Amino acid sequence: MPDSLPVRPRIKPGSRIAIVSPASAAQPELVEQGTAHLEAFGYRAIVMPHALDRGPLYLAGSAADRAKDIHDAFADPSIDGILCTRGGWGSAELLPLLDRDLIRANPKAFAGYSDHTSLHVYLWNLCRLTTFYAPMVAADWSRPDGVDGRTWRAALEAEPIWSVGPADGIRILRPAAKLGTSVASSIQVEGRILGGCLSLLTESLGTPYALNITEPAILFLEDVNTKPYQWHRMIHHLHMAGQLRHVRGVVLGDPASNIQSSQPSELALLMDACLHALSQYPEEFSGPIAIGLHCGHVDRQNRSIPLGAWVRWSYDTISEISEG
Repeated sequence: MPDSLPVRPRIKPGSRIAIVSPASAAQPELVEQGTAHLEAFGYRAIVMPHALDRGPLYLAGSAADRAKDIHDAFADPSIDGILCTRGGWGSAELLPLLDRDLIRANPKAFAGYSDHTSLHVYLWNLCRLTTFYAPMVAADWSRPDGVDGRTWRAALEAEPIWSVGPADGIRILRPAAKLGTSVASSIQVEGRILGGCLSLLTESLGTPYALNITEPAILFLEDVNTKPYQWHRMIHHLHMAGQLRHVRGVVLGDPASNIQSSQPSELALLMDACLHALSQYPEEFSGPIAIGLHCGHVDRQNRSIPLGAWVRWSYDTISEISEG
């Protein structure tokens, strides 16, 4: 296990959570419903000044104002966590504006998914900050069954230890095995769980803000409304960019986020396309592959992932393990 440990922020019941909109504009009524559920869950929701801004275009205010809300939330000593309202598009506009020294000096729990993959990668690459690919205010907390409470508390509060397995949707496409053997059940792999929305990860390649994987990793990939050939193309792109070099295992999101369950042949094609794309270069990646984790673009019980945490993958279960 590497000696260089990331900063792992935590929240707790009673924590003050800043609500921000780094990307597209959110519907005020959904933000209101989401903050009410957050407070019923035991937190204090603080809606930042520009979180409900609308425009220009589909954005939640100017890039400068969106970045200011993030900076003000990190700088406020009374704030313990920062939670996004929704995704959409716009987070990448903020990357050149962010003050990494301010963020490093005031680490906070940052949570969101989808378009906020850009921010997760920035906070990992430049601040060595563990962040949380987790339910958002308007997208998930606004719905009675939008949030999986167990993985939320395990990821953001570290109560209890975070883990996901078959009950969270995980199905094994290819188990871990020693090279040249078919024995799989006792093989374990370890690494940092990193990743996010596949299209955002591939779109960042060739920029200063691409994910920087420098140690063993478990790569989590999910997306929405993405066809099998697009998954194949983007995973191939990751390979060509050298992004699989340190990857020890790949866990994919829920395929139903991309293909309707009424199209079983298309669902099967998506799984086969991913398996094909990840199996073409065994000299670079020969680890386990799973699919189905209910995290990110799902319609209920959205699971939370602590990006940057060190985890162990034992057959069909992935669990955080202590670095101390």
